Amino acid sequence: MRTSEETLVTTADRFRAAVESADLSALEHLFTEDIRFYSPVKFSPFEGRPLVMGLFGVLLRTFEDFRYVGGFRGEAETTADGTQAAADVLLFRATVNGRQIHGIDLLHLDDATGRIKEFTVMIRPRSAVETLSEAVYAGLVADGLVPAGG
Repeated sequence: MRTSEETLVTTADRFRAAVESADLSALEHLFTEDIRFYSPVKFSPFEGRPLVMGLFGVLLRTFEDFRYVGGFRGEAETTADGTQAAADVLLFRATVNGRQIHGIDLLHLDDATGRIKEFTVMIRPRSAVETLSEAVYAGLVADGLVPAGG
């Protein structure tokens, strides 16, 4: 039987590899059905694997020169229910429409499955957040995931 920490390393490593290779199929298997994705530009989370997968499709097309530059492992309180869960923080750099982005992906794992149940993204600087927001919104509208003007 694997410990929570071993599952965390395995899940985080698999997530990182899937993102870096833009492998949506591999990503899909890493998320729980009821995953919550907390965006830096939207107050309420994106909920459910189908919507989060659509969002990742847009993100992988939007980011240029995306790369992870570090990471940390531990536990953190989840947003959904306030319990402590195994967590991994992955630091990244990317470019969107000429703007350099520094960001953090915070992954919370489901203890029972080892899959990612909560995903939070934090990005800086503000101008990069605004640029990314516009680009992702346009991609979500183009893919029919959100209505235009909404």
